[in-house]
Amino acid sequence: MRTHLAALLALTLATGCAVGSGAVIKGAGPDDLLKLREGPGLEHKIIIGLPDGTRLTRQNCVRNNGKVWCRVFLTDRPGVSGYVSADYLAHR
Repeated sequence: MRTHLAALLALTLATGCAVGSGAVIKGAGPDDLLKLREGPGLEHKIIIGLPDGTRLTRQNCVRNNGKVWCRVFLTDRPGVSGYVSADYLAHR
């Protein structure tokens, strides 16, 4: 059990992913959208595309196939939630 908690803490610190922390989408590009997905990975259905600058609230992050995915909800529309790649999240 301690090993699992230590691994989760290390992942949280490494990704900057703290439950309830604020984030903003950065790096999707001016002509592209970051895909909010139903699950943590490219194989999951796209819910909606989100432009750079969209404010999100992180819930938790997981590693899938070497990439970190964070469960988030839109800060301005908490009923909209899903997973995004942590590569496109910046702290706010």
